[in-house]
Amino acid sequence: MIPTLTEGQQATLTCTAPGLCSGSVREITWTWRGAGGTESYITGNSTAFKTENLTDVTWRHISTLTFNASPEHHKTNITCKINFTCGKTTEETLTVNVNHKKEITISGVTTVKEGDVLNLTCSVESFPPSVIGWSKFGSDTNLHSYSGSARLVIENVKPEHSGQYICTVTYMNNSLKKDINITVIYNRAAQIIGNTTVKEGDVLNLTCRAESFPPSVIEWSKLGSYTNLHNDTGSATLVVHNVTSEHSGQYICKVKYMINTLKNNITITVIYF
Repeated sequence: MIPTLTEGQQATLTCTAPGLCSGSVREITWTWRGAGGTESYITGNSTAFKTENLTDVTWRHISTLTFNASPEHHKTNITCKINFTCGKTTEETLTVNVNHKKEITISGVTTVKEGDVLNLTCSVESFPPSVIGWSKFGSDTNLHSYSGSARLVIENVKPEHSGQYICTVTYMNNSLKKDINITVIYNRAAQIIGNTTVKEGDVLNLTCRAESFPPSVIEWSKLGSYTNLHNDTGSATLVVHNVTSEHSGQYICKVKYMINTLKNNITITVIYF
């Protein structure tokens, strides 16, 4: 019987020739067969061969294999083959299990548009299988958990789904974490705030705001004029002191969001005597 081995620790396997043999065993060889089916000798390890004298004419032949267990040995078949001088052979094959854990991997698109689907997968190759859970930074709610691999799917994402998502891996008595930042791209219609009627000599104060990510570039202009009155990012406030009748007219708020340009306008009336 081969006990469960542990990654990075030294393992010792012993193979004993069957029966009480007279004469000598020609050789005892160790091989292992990986998942691909290719048989090869275990390399980089040491083997020791010894013979125990049981009586004057009988011996027990023992081969000891010592190696450092690694994930590549997990679920492989290790074979001890014995060739006797008479030409007969015998062998035994056992499957090796190795406690191990590889790196945590997170796959999925980190930038999604509002209304689309957020699809993230956190996985880790390990034995025994790890328990994996998803959570969002700032929230105590466990979004999803599973063994070996955990998929987080959020339909119809909204801006509030932006933020840091944390994958927690519980492997045996240890807990490890890996995070990923998610950005939701969105834009809202431009809103214009301000009084549409002002008295001559007063102050015209208009604010155009467009909530979006990435932030929009906002420009103010007046119909019939090619002059850019004011521009800013996310929100732009147009202030005109000591207005006159010439300031009456249509003011245009132009919102540049990524490759799109949207417009909103407002008509201003200056009251004068």
